[in-house]
Amino acid sequence: MKNWEINYNGNSIVVENKAFSERLYVNGELQDEQIGFANRVRLWGNLETGEMIKVSIGGVFRMHCRIFVNNKLLLSE
Repeated sequence: MKNWEINYNGNSIVVENKAFSERLYVNGELQDEQIGFANRVRLWGNLETGEMIKVSIGGVFRMHCRIFVNNKLLLSE
């Protein structure tokens, strides 16, 4: 299990990776969830301001996460 968290303009964006599920939370609210086994996952969400969140998770031996807001890369780990 791995979690990634960033703060963007006072908003908390949390990506949770557990066995067979990935979740995107914005300010504590579940915005998107993917269930099942996959090497790559995309999650989508929105801020109250209308800004779009895109999350890309993938990897074989180690999970990597990229978080974008309005197509601007905010986290690459």
